[in-house]
Amino acid sequence: MENQLAKSTEERTFQYQDSLPSLPVPSLEESLKKYLESVKPFANEEEYKNTEAIVWKFQNGIGEKLQQKLLQRAKGRRNWLEEWWLNVAYLDVRIPSQLNVNFGGPASHIEHYWPPKEGTQLERGSISLWHNLNYWQLLRKEKLAVEKVGNTPLDMNQFRMLFSTCKIPGITRDSIINYFRTESEGHSPSHLAVLCRGRVFVFDVMHEGYLMTAPEIQRQLTYIQKKCHSEPDGPGVAALTTEERTRWAKAREYLISLNPENLTILEKIQSSLLVFCLDDDSPHVTPEDYSQVSAKILNGDPTVRWGDKSYNLIAFSNGVFGSNCDHAPFDAMVLVKVCYYVDENILENEGRWKGSEKVRDIPVPEELVFTVDEKVLNDINQAKAQYFKQVSDLQLVVYAFTSFGKKLTKEKQLHPDTFIQLALQLAYYRLHGRPGCCYETAMTRLFYHGRTETVRPCTVEAVNWCQSMQNPSTSLLERKHMMLEAFAKHNKMMKDCSTGKGFDRHLLGLSLIAKEEGLPVPELFTDPLFSRSGGGGNFVLSTSLVGYLRVQGVTVPMVHNGYGFFYHIRDDRFVVSCSAWKSCPETDAEKLVQQVFHAFCDMMQLMEMPHL
Repeated sequence: MENQLAKSTEERTFQYQDSLPSLPVPSLEESLKKYLESVKPFANEEEYKNTEAIVWKFQNGIGEKLQQKLLQRAKGRRNWLEEWWLNVAYLDVRIPSQLNVNFGGPASHIEHYWPPKEGTQLERGSISLWHNLNYWQLLRKEKLAVEKVGNTPLDMNQFRMLFSTCKIPGITRDSIINYFRTESEGHSPSHLAVLCRGRVFVFDVMHEGYLMTAPEIQRQLTYIQKKCHSEPDGPGVAALTTEERTRWAKAREYLISLNPENLTILEKIQSSLLVFCLDDDSPHVTPEDYSQVSAKILNGDPTVRWGDKSYNLIAFSNGVFGSNCDHAPFDAMVLVKVCYYVDENILENEGRWKGSEKVRDIPVPEELVFTVDEKVLNDINQAKAQYFKQVSDLQLVVYAFTSFGKKLTKEKQLHPDTFIQLALQLAYYRLHGRPGCCYETAMTRLFYHGRTETVRPCTVEAVNWCQSMQNPSTSLLERKHMMLEAFAKHNKMMKDCSTGKGFDRHLLGLSLIAKEEGLPVPELFTDPLFSRSGGGGNFVLSTSLVGYLRVQGVTVPMVHNGYGFFYHIRDDRFVVSCSAWKSCPETDAEKLVQQVFHAFCDMMQLMEMPHL
């Protein structure tokens, strides 16, 4: 009886899924009011008046009809946005996803027990894998703690997508296939795929009912590496996953038509727990400068990454690690959690394996050999050529600002996330002489299958403050007052967006209803101010907080003349990653980051001022 009781009080990872509230549909009036406010910084008086008239007409005309249809849709679904968002943001997108959509980041093991060191790739790799596999088992057993805000549980569904998940290319729309099951749901795949020098291997991580130990995993990796280093390279079929989506879908169909065995191989890669990438590169990295390793994670050797896989764990030759993930099945916080778990365990065990060294008699890994012909080899070469061309255009810097961090901003009663967002607004304003329309991710996991909402940090308040910082006649006291007004505005927007009161996803829903009903595109969405303020995915600043842990992320800009800006916050430092396209003459990631660091100091200086 006691045992029963102990069992029932323990929370299971997915136990609250059925009781989470549905995603609400915001009020039309509220959303349009917020939208109008958000376009103000990008309009002169006449343009603003024109947009105001368009919004009013929309609200009292077609908008009301679309709102009713949206409310109708929401009645039959716990999350009216989920399917739409997946399609519009990810599965319908045709540009190559490995560089344009995927996100990744370096592991922070280098900051403690695993500094770069040649000859450590396999030993460290097996330990890292072992901790990752333990995380997989916690998920299988539903022993991963439910994340909460206060006492309110958050949606945990995205964690199901971390392992054994893959995107499949389609001619007009991709799909996601997920093979993961909890123990109570039944069988789940338990094999890993390992990519090395253009070749593919798989092995089961369970042996006689038990998880392999790190020394056993190391033996498997050693076998693979020796084979690949003593024999010719493989064809590198994985490079096809870097292609434009329709082209990759056609190449995949052709590959399957060559030999049905090729489909079996593809399915083994798709269903694998994760893809472990043995990369021959040795990127430079220090705790203050993660630029080179981050670039290699995002745009390294395409023959040892499976771009469609939910989780590629990359092991470099110098014992440095990182991950590259398809963005469609989950958002970055899932990866942040597993990376932090692994890092904490490596730290706790001083970077060593502390278990048994005994290695059981385990079957050697199986090599998966694709049947290829001239056409497939040409497709691979073409994929590599387009990939490397795009890679050569990417500028990426990842630096740590170490003068202060969360501790000091909290002491000054400033929200650290808002602090960075406003510093970025000021930096962009100083560098480009105008406001920068900005996307910041807010999390909507308070709701069933909730993912994200857009916060637009470029507010009237933020722009007024930026202008005051550039105006020598504005006193320091006035600047401080304006800055605090911008802080208050941002904090309120973040709260609204997280609680289902954002407007960007709502407007998207209304535009998709119009499309589904075969109606003409409402004027609201063709108004130049709509895209100038960031609407339709036109934000020049694409940003996200990666969290308050030792985990860093990188992504590319949303638009050609924009920046990708990810950051994480620690007690004593801010680590920021910034990307830009070299072929755009007006953007420079290095300069923007230096301006951001400069803004941090200016803002802190203002806080030394007494209150008004």
